[in-house]
Amino acid sequence: MIKIKRLLKLFALVTLTISMLSCDEKTNEPLENQAPDTFMFLYPDSGVSISQQKSRLNVHWWGDDPDGLVIGYYFQWEGIDAGWNFTTKNDSLFSLPIGTVDTNFTFRVMAVDNNGNGVYDNSVMWNGIDLGPEPFIDRDNNGVYSNGEDYYDIGAIDPTPAEQNFPIRNSPPEIRWNDLSVLPASSFPVITLGWDVSDLDGDESVVAINLSLNDTSSFVTLEGNVRLVSLRSQNIFSAQPTMQILINGSETNIASAELQNLLLDANNRIYVQAVDISGSKSPFAPLPDTSQTWFVRKPKGKFIIVDDYQIADGADAFYNNVFDNVQGGMLAGKYDVLDLENTVLPYENVTFLETLKLFDYIYWYSGSSPNLGLINLVSQKYIDQGGKIAYSMTFQDSSSSFTVDLPTLQNFLPIAELGEEQPLNFLFSGANVLKSNTASTYPSLRTSSTISFVRTYVTNTVIAEEIYDVTSNQINGNIAFLDLGKNLFFIGLPLHHCNGISGSVEELLGKILFEEFGLTP
Repeated sequence: MIKIKRLLKLFALVTLTISMLSCDEKTNEPLENQAPDTFMFLYPDSGVSISQQKSRLNVHWWGDDPDGLVIGYYFQWEGIDAGWNFTTKNDSLFSLPIGTVDTNFTFRVMAVDNNGNGVYDNSVMWNGIDLGPEPFIDRDNNGVYSNGEDYYDIGAIDPTPAEQNFPIRNSPPEIRWNDLSVLPASSFPVITLGWDVSDLDGDESVVAINLSLNDTSSFVTLEGNVRLVSLRSQNIFSAQPTMQILINGSETNIASAELQNLLLDANNRIYVQAVDISGSKSPFAPLPDTSQTWFVRKPKGKFIIVDDYQIADGADAFYNNVFDNVQGGMLAGKYDVLDLENTVLPYENVTFLETLKLFDYIYWYSGSSPNLGLINLVSQKYIDQGGKIAYSMTFQDSSSSFTVDLPTLQNFLPIAELGEEQPLNFLFSGANVLKSNTASTYPSLRTSSTISFVRTYVTNTVIAEEIYDVTSNQINGNIAFLDLGKNLFFIGLPLHHCNGISGSVEELLGKILFEEFGLTP
């Protein structure tokens, strides 16, 4: 019994000694650095793939290092990235290229720990593959590492990257008319419209825009980056009128094909559709929608009245009567009226000029606050393209909301200076408007009511001739003129208040339109 106890004590002592010797060996030989592991946020069951995703994809990952810290990650999209990319982030939003069919992409990511060698390396090796130089902060923007710049000291890299296969589903584009594209209830066959396009696969994936008029089976295809067009008809008297498509409203960029199916003096509807690289299409977006209508008026002739007058004093009825009867009724039923106050056109700066170009002759009348913005915008362009225009209006005193000065008026009038400003700038009823010396064949005029904001002008006689003067106790000077090219007539009075001599305004407008401008109905 005593021998057994002695043997047990001896065995215990030997075991303890061996254990202590073993511990000393481990302390003297440090453990080898262990590589980190990498994980992704998706864990599909074995043999089961994830559902189809959109081509804009947010991918998440993380790493775990058993004996250190994870300082970043290398990632790669197989078939897209030629090499590996470094990031310190745990996620990123990727836009994957789509083709004409749904496809699959494999994503790989591997964690990097902090057990680097303490020096900058121009080559990082992983599984026999050169990942390139260590990533660094390029302070001097020279594209290469410079001494002193911060860098990521790459340690151990996960030898078995986490990877996931993503089946990518193409998403169809979406299209809508933009907020400025609100059609009036009625217009002539000219309109400018814009739309907004979006695609979850990236707006650049939209490769075509289909535009149609009244019939979605008949459309014109435009490039995918087009967002605005002006539509105009230049064959309105054809049996089958069409509409040209001006890309961005530009005369220098007109689509080769024209929109068919235009209905004149009838309701119309425009449709737009987006098509992406895969052939997926948005539904056709209509304008107007089914709750509204857009009536397209066919011009009655070559002449239009622009009603820029805001006072309800019978001016419209006066001019309708004049133009129904002028030259023995030659214009009756052959002219149109555009009421600026009650007609709001989308993209007015483009649409308005194109509308006027449907006509060869314009009579534009206003009170003391005409739309100088539009007048300055269109007058010279309209005349340069062969149009002729007659103005009748006054100009109220300049203010913060209505600028009247010499440069503003010289933009569309052939004047050298403004006449001398008078404290009493009005004409009483019965004031005579006298023919200038060079205008003996013009009828005399007389005011039929008091007219305010009357001003005179110094005509630029190099390019225009004086037609009428006013002489009164309040104001004296030239009030009307005609340019020598006989393209523009202006009188600084509202003519519907100048018919004190019955029939004189009708005679004047007949002379301007038919004799000076050469109008032929």
